[in-house]
Amino acid sequence: MSRERQLIERTHEALGRPVTRSCLIEELKALGVEEGMTLIVHSAMSTIGWVAGGAQTVVEALQTALGDTGTLVMPTHTGHLSDPAHWQNPPAPESWWGSIREELPAFDPDLTPVWGMGVIPETFRRMPGVRRSRHPHLSFAAWGAQAEAALAGHGEDPNRLAEPLGEDSPIGRMYELGGYVLLLGVGYDSNTSLHLSEYRAKYGPKPVDTLGAPVAVDGERRWVQYVDIALDPEDFPRIGAEFELDAGLVRFGRVGMSAARLMPQRPLVDYATAWMERHRGERGATDA
Repeated sequence: MSRERQLIERTHEALGRPVTRSCLIEELKALGVEEGMTLIVHSAMSTIGWVAGGAQTVVEALQTALGDTGTLVMPTHTGHLSDPAHWQNPPAPESWWGSIREELPAFDPDLTPVWGMGVIPETFRRMPGVRRSRHPHLSFAAWGAQAEAALAGHGEDPNRLAEPLGEDSPIGRMYELGGYVLLLGVGYDSNTSLHLSEYRAKYGPKPVDTLGAPVAVDGERRWVQYVDIALDPEDFPRIGAEFELDAGLVRFGRVGMSAARLMPQRPLVDYATAWMERHRGERGATDA
């Protein structure tokens, strides 16, 4: 049985109908998505069900729910343009590393596909009116009224690639703009906003990584390196679960077949920052 046929059967069993644009808009609005909102979306297309029109329909439904005054943001990360010495799933033979570093194509915001993020952000970044930031590992795409503000400067300087999810990143800009987070069929381990808390939280020592990426500088391909903290989402599900219980700010619903969560980003980041200072600080003291 084909994968699509299985998906059709599961959708028919669960909903008795296909997932359509009008249904998605209605469900997004019922969840709390409003016109004028600045919204970052993390998604898994396979959880939504069989959608008439596929990922394009999902993106268009999100845009319609946000309206002309809203802003839609998605991560369009490209982890495959990284130092092969760090690859684990699967690893590359060490004898290949030099060739890979020399030959990986430079990141191109118009051309480089999304890697490991799913079909929704890959579709979104290619749609009319969508802009994409230039960070070679952790780019974001944005559409709408605040798109330029959300992406401003991100990855533009190849000599300043560190803290790609910090204060001057689209995640930091979302915080300034009072944005919201939508988890569409994914958990808090996919909630990129929590990485901002890793930069902000005062605990230590924070482990670091030396990272490399191919970039275009004045029309020439270069391999550049930068040092950043080692981002660690292992405790994000626990943070999310406790935030839901303590803050009471998360709205739950269904979008298609998908379990969906909508939350304000600023209180989430503030909560996670304080949580990490308590618990990661304790962990560091125990390890020491």
